[in-house]
Amino acid sequence: MNNGKPNWWSRPSTSPEAARIPTPPPTDEGDGDFPLPAPQPAPGQDPTPPATADLTKPAPTAPPAPTGEPATAPPAPAAEPHAPEPVPAPAVELTKSAPAEPVLAPEPAPVPEPAPAAEPHAPEPVLAPAVELTKSAPAEPAPAPEPVPAPEGIAEPAPVPPVEPAPVPPVEPAPVLPAESAPRQPLHVPDEYRTPPYGEPGPWAPAPPVQRPPASVPPQVHHQAPPQPTPWVQYDPWGATGAAAPPPPAKKSRKGLAVAGALVFALVTGVIGGGIGAYVERNGGLTTVELPQAEAGDTGRAPDSVAGIAASALPGVVTLHVTGNGSSGTGTGFVLDTKGHILTNNHVVDGAGSSGDISVTFSSGETARAKLIGKDTGYDLAVVQVTGVSGLKALPLGNSDNVRVGDPVVAIGAPFDLSNTVTSGIISAKERPITAGGEKGDGSDISYVDALQTDAPINPGNSGGPLLDSKARVIGINSAIRAAGGSGEGEGGASQPGSIGLGFAIPINQGKRVAEELINTGKATHPVIGVSLDMQYQGDGARVGEKGKDGSASVTAGGPAAKAGLRPGDVITKVDGQRVHNGEELIVKIRAHRPGDKLELTLTRNGKELTKTLTLGSSQGT
Repeated sequence: MNNGKPNWWSRPSTSPEAARIPTPPPTDEGDGDFPLPAPQPAPGQDPTPPATADLTKPAPTAPPAPTGEPATAPPAPAAEPHAPEPVPAPAVELTKSAPAEPVLAPEPAPVPEPAPAAEPHAPEPVLAPAVELTKSAPAEPAPAPEPVPAPEGIAEPAPVPPVEPAPVPPVEPAPVLPAESAPRQPLHVPDEYRTPPYGEPGPWAPAPPVQRPPASVPPQVHHQAPPQPTPWVQYDPWGATGAAAPPPPAKKSRKGLAVAGALVFALVTGVIGGGIGAYVERNGGLTTVELPQAEAGDTGRAPDSVAGIAASALPGVVTLHVTGNGSSGTGTGFVLDTKGHILTNNHVVDGAGSSGDISVTFSSGETARAKLIGKDTGYDLAVVQVTGVSGLKALPLGNSDNVRVGDPVVAIGAPFDLSNTVTSGIISAKERPITAGGEKGDGSDISYVDALQTDAPINPGNSGGPLLDSKARVIGINSAIRAAGGSGEGEGGASQPGSIGLGFAIPINQGKRVAEELINTGKATHPVIGVSLDMQYQGDGARVGEKGKDGSASVTAGGPAAKAGLRPGDVITKVDGQRVHNGEELIVKIRAHRPGDKLELTLTRNGKELTKTLTLGSSQGT
C-alpha cells in the first residue's frame, strides 16, 4: 500500500528495550501521526532478545518451529549497521551459521510518485514478512533512522478535519510456512494506525486523511509545531496529493482605484452642493436678505401728468350717499364754488325725493350733510349745497367747444362706492347724441345729451364726477355708459354690468349754463322751436307731426317754427349743416344751444329741399 507517506524500516528490538522507551503522550493535533504503544511479543514467545541474524547465503531450510515459539540459533556477528533506505528490506531467514558474509545493500528503490489522495477509509492490515527467529547474540541497537524528506514539488495540502478510522477486527496470526512455499508469520499483531517509533520492524502505517511532509526534528521530540496557516482552498479528495495552491489574486490597478476615488469624490461633492443649493433656494441664502431699493426722491409730478391732474383735482371731488323712498344710491360730484355748491347728475339725487337724506364725503374723509338746490330731468343735472364746511376747493371749468378727439382726459369718481378712484383715457368722439332715463314711460324723465365720448373707464358710481383735461379743468360731467348686455345708456339701469370703454359726459358748456340757472332760480330753461315731432317716423330725418299729443296743432302758433315758415309734414334733415337722422337727434342738437340762439334748418317738402332760419325759444324745465 503506497499512500504517499515515507516507509519506516528498522531493526527489531526486544520487549525489554521497548519497555524502557517511554510511550509518547497523545497529541492534540488532529492531523498528525497517531502514537502507538510498543509492540508486545506474541503469546508463547520468549521475551529474551533475539539473536542477530547473519546475512549469508541461503542455507537449507529447517522445519518451521511451532507457532509462537521462536527457533534457536547460535549467536552470529551482527550485521554492520547502515543507513536505512526508503525501500523495504528483503525477507531473511535467521539460522545458525558461520560468520555471515557481508551482504550488499540492495539498491534503493525509486521514490514512489505521489498518488491521488483517496477518500479516507479504514486501511487493510498489512502482514509483515515472515522470518525465522533463532537464538543469536544480543542485537546491538540500530541507530534511529533519519526521516526521509518528502519528494520535491509536493505542496503541503490544506488542513481538513480528521476522519475517525473505522474499527478493525482482530487478525489471527497466520501459520508459519516454509520460506520457499508460504509467507512468514508476523511477530506481533499489526496495528494499522501505528508508525513504529521504536526502531523495530512493523507493518506499514496507513496515512491519516491529511498528510504533510514530516519536519526534520530529532526523533525524541514528539510534539510538532502547529502548522502555519495556509490559504483556504477547496479540498478535492480525488486530486493529487500536495497539489500546488492557487496563485494569489492579482492586485487591483492603482489607476483604477484612483478613478474610482475621483468618481466617489465627485458624487459626494455633487450631493453636498445640491443640498446647499436647495437650502439656499428655499431659505433665501445663508445670510439676511437685503433687497436693493431706490433712495427717497422727489415725489412731485408734472402738472399735466395723470398723477399731477389727480393730485390737483381730488380735493374738489366728493362722494354722495343718498337714501329715501325705500332706496339708496351712490354717486359723485364736484365743488363749483366756495359757497358749497356741488354739481352732480339728477339720477344720483333723484332717489332722495323731497324728504330724503343726502350725505357728502370729501376726499379728506370729512363728511357733511347736503340739501338739494335744483335739478333738471331733460339735462340730467342737479345742484346740492353743503354748509358749515371750510377750506373747500372749487374745480376750474374748461371749454368743451375747444375739445378735440384724441385729447387725453382723466375721470375721477367712486365706482361701486370705491371713493377717489382715478382712471384715464382720451376723447374718443364728440357731439354723440344720447338719451338716458325714460323709466317713467311718459318721457318726462328722458334726458337728451349731445355728449363727449371717452374710453376712460366709467362704472356705476362715477355718475356726476368730473371729466378733466390735461390742465385739470372740467370739460364734462360723466353721466352714462353703454352697457354690453342691453341698450340702456343711463346709469342705474339693470343692464349695466360695467365699463366696456364707452362712457359719455355732458359737455361742461351745457352743464355750466344749467348749473347757473339751478343755483339762481332753482329751474333750468330749455331751448325750443315750437313743433311736435313724429317719433314713429322711420325715414331719414325728423318729421314734423300732423297733430300734437293732445290733438292740437303740431306747429305752435306764434312760435319760432311758425315764424320761420315750417309746416306739418316737413322733414328736417340738417341743423347748421349737421345731418340728423331722427327726432331724438334733432332735440339733442337744439338743446345743445341756449334759448335765443339762431339756427339754420334744412328741410324737405314735397320732394323739394328748403332752408329756413329761426331763433330758439325757451321753455321751463322740470
